[in-house]
Amino acid sequence: MGFSNPTRRVGKGFILLGFSNPTRRVGKWVNEVAKVGKEGKMATIRKFPLVTGEFYHIFNKSIAEYKIFNKEGDFVRMKRLLFYYQWEENKIKFSKWKNMKEQNSFNNKSITEDNNSRIVDIIAYCIMPTHIHLILKQLKSKGISIFMSLISNSYAKYFNLKYKRKGPLWEREFQNVLVSSDEQLLHLSRYIHLNPTTAFLTKNPYDWRFSSYKEFLEEEHEEKICNFKDVLDINPKSYKEFVEDRISYQRDLAKIKSLILE
Repeated sequence: MGFSNPTRRVGKGFILLGFSNPTRRVGKWVNEVAKVGKEGKMATIRKFPLVTGEFYHIFNKSIAEYKIFNKEGDFVRMKRLLFYYQWEENKIKFSKWKNMKEQNSFNNKSITEDNNSRIVDIIAYCIMPTHIHLILKQLKSKGISIFMSLISNSYAKYFNLKYKRKGPLWEREFQNVLVSSDEQLLHLSRYIHLNPTTAFLTKNPYDWRFSSYKEFLEEEHEEKICNFKDVLDINPKSYKEFVEDRISYQRDLAKIKSLILE
């Protein structure tokens, strides 16, 4: 996906480093996102190979809506996995890197010296009790599939061992929707960051510690997982207003999802 229009402005406080075709398939995306209900169901599954250079909304949920993120440590584990597996060829094993991280002896070079081994960019994320939302840019062929396999399998092994459980943890292969324009990307990031408030897990998305919202607000103490600044040049104050002004609307929309699906 090219960046033929690198400084197109969309609304006060936002400059989107735009896509080559900024209006393609907007209606299709709106319909598909509207079909993400409280249960996390999506209307479409992957029918075509994921394309390198493109952006995707990725969604993965637990089997039978099982609560797979129960304690803070579970959420933190997934955040660590999201960061670590963005690189295909890591110098050290995840377990050793995790221990280094916990002992504050960690830096990015501890993972890899070869930034070319990065297979995805994480633009935004939100970890919910039964599912995860991601916006990913694929950097290498099959990069998203490899990344999702690594984080899903690694977390399943961790969870089953910790909770003395056997069997699959995830419902099925992850689902995806192509993000075709800069407007979609911006609004999708808001939708993802509002998931915890829509589910009444918190009153304000700022209070949910397991999403990229605070990264978008440029909180200095927030752990950096995402790489969105090459795509979105965001004024933190404007973005905060853009997101939080929509809390009530998104909650109301969730109440009628079943009617929309009819």
